[in-house]
Amino acid sequence: MAVSSAVRPLWRPRARTILHAPAATPLALGLLAVASVLLRTVRLDVGFWIDEGLSVGIADRPLLDIPGVLRQDGSPPLYYMLLHVWIRLVGDRGEEATHALSLLVATVAIPAAFLLVRALLGGRAGWIVAVLVAFNPFLTRYAQETRMYALVVLLGIVACACFAGAFVQGRGRGWLAGFAAAFTALLYTHNWALFLGAGLALAWALLVALAAAEDRRALVRDGLLAAAAVGVLYAPWVPSMLYQAAHTGAPWGQPPTLAGLVRAPEQLLGPATQYVLLVGVGAGLVPLLRRRARGWSAEARAAVALLLAAFVTLALPWLVSQVAPAWAVRYMAAALAPLLLAIGIGLARAGTLGIAVVALVAVMWLAQNGPSEKSNARELAAALEPALAPGDLVLSTQPEQVPVLHHYLRDAPGLRWATVTGPLTELGVTDWRDGVDRLRASSVERDLEPLLAGLAPGRRLVLVQPVIATLERWSAPWTSLVRQRSTAWEHALRSDARFRVVGHQPAIPPVARPNALRATVLVRVGIR
Repeated sequence: MAVSSAVRPLWRPRARTILHAPAATPLALGLLAVASVLLRTVRLDVGFWIDEGLSVGIADRPLLDIPGVLRQDGSPPLYYMLLHVWIRLVGDRGEEATHALSLLVATVAIPAAFLLVRALLGGRAGWIVAVLVAFNPFLTRYAQETRMYALVVLLGIVACACFAGAFVQGRGRGWLAGFAAAFTALLYTHNWALFLGAGLALAWALLVALAAAEDRRALVRDGLLAAAAVGVLYAPWVPSMLYQAAHTGAPWGQPPTLAGLVRAPEQLLGPATQYVLLVGVGAGLVPLLRRRARGWSAEARAAVALLLAAFVTLALPWLVSQVAPAWAVRYMAAALAPLLLAIGIGLARAGTLGIAVVALVAVMWLAQNGPSEKSNARELAAALEPALAPGDLVLSTQPEQVPVLHHYLRDAPGLRWATVTGPLTELGVTDWRDGVDRLRASSVERDLEPLLAGLAPGRRLVLVQPVIATLERWSAPWTSLVRQRSTAWEHALRSDARFRVVGHQPAIPPVARPNALRATVLVRVGIR
């Protein structure tokens, strides 16, 4: 598209590819990637928690069955299909095997960010964003987890960089096609991409308003062309997405407070480093934005557009979650890419101060911890497995814990599984469809008694319950029902003369872990 002097970038970095760059460039990128990998393998063996058990359980199905089974879960299919292929290549024995996929994706994001940003903004900005991606603590956490959030960040970087290339610099249809492809892949990875899409659409409208009159037609045309391409590519998944929205959702969530929104930058950038970055970015962007009378440069417009997109990606789901909760810190991965790219623009324009801020932030980020143990499911299963035999019943009062428990007990053959809504045959995925209604309708008489009556004398029943340390985390519609049913079912079992308690695991429940479990082991005695 034609670019007028008001739209044309004020900087013109010499176009080079990695193949024509000095040998120092790929060497430096390699060293940066190695440093990032060393940082992001400290906790690569951390045990699975609820969501990771779901990831492995869903990915274990035949590849083409995955989209259908996700109608029960509420997620798009791309990550699970990639994980399916990965597991077929490397296996899933040991947490490191599946965590390595996220590590690989996070590592690929480093050169991807460098090459794209360098092509748009020059070498300094490219290196700054590459360093930010290599050491960002949010990405470090999810580079060591079997979930899709590292992939969300990678695809977000490609989509947002291509958005800037297509709509800010007018680099041509190649960048437009790159945006459409990357953003569509993002939509097939996580539903919060819809909020990022809203932010980018608003940013596009702002760019149209700021463009010279002779360039607006091309901007509008390219925007509609990109939207049409994304719409066509995403259309096959839309019926499933709408079904999920109507029947699954996030019943475990609660409406977020205003503090949750205000603290979003802290979650993405770190509590202290967010202020250090603010100083550096402000020093770079404020002079650019003061030039409004002469027309904002392409750098200024790109930074404003990306910051606007990041803000909308956080603010819009916050507003939606006041009515239909769908808010979680991990979902903020969708906002990280535009935020890091905008920060890179500001720091690149801040000169020596920007370089000093990047160095300081990198050191501060190195000191932050990686992922922590979110669950004791691995330890609990290891303690229970020696005492279990075919025909024994594992009964989880928190249904979403079944996939991770089954993963760790899969070497114990012939176990029967159930939850508070009855017996289970599908063990790798949680059926969230109308889950609150089904959980509310459950009862000891209707759902527990048939399980107990069908257990032969001598067989064991393992009652697995969540550790409820505070009521604050257990007051959402779903979690409050889980808490109530857990208490009722434990009382019913302890009062039943047909069963005798023979053990507890662990002896002291780890209340510090947010998804901790405890188990009561009972044996069916000969009383009828």
